[in-house]
Amino acid sequence: MKKQIENRADVAFLVHQFYDKIRADEEIGFYFNEMISDWDTHLEKLTDFWETNLFGVRKYKGNPHAVHNEVDAHFDEKITANEFGIWLNHWFQTIEEYFEGENAEILKRRARKMSTFLFMSMFQHRQKESEI
Repeated sequence: MKKQIENRADVAFLVHQFYDKIRADEEIGFYFNEMISDWDTHLEKLTDFWETNLFGVRKYKGNPHAVHNEVDAHFDEKITANEFGIWLNHWFQTIEEYFEGENAEILKRRARKMSTFLFMSMFQHRQKESEI
């Protein structure tokens, strides 16, 4: 039975289930598996990010734009909108598999916006780097 996303435990469950799929994905898993050495810490940080994003608690500390720009540079700027689409599809599928309701829909909308902003940030960063 699906449930509402009501608290940090629900967000943590979502993040863990989602990243299990990401890590196993043949097209994009290597980006994550190569860059992330401490998965427990990473999953905790992402739980903080989504909990902050959904419930407004001030736990997340970080700069997702800078981190994604570093990952893109590491992979020679080969990350495309396709990889973001795969990521987003896994996010939607994981939410729909376990959750329903307003917060589930909010997390889908925010992930869609975030993926667009992060990809555009990477694209702009590439442009700046090529001008140097």
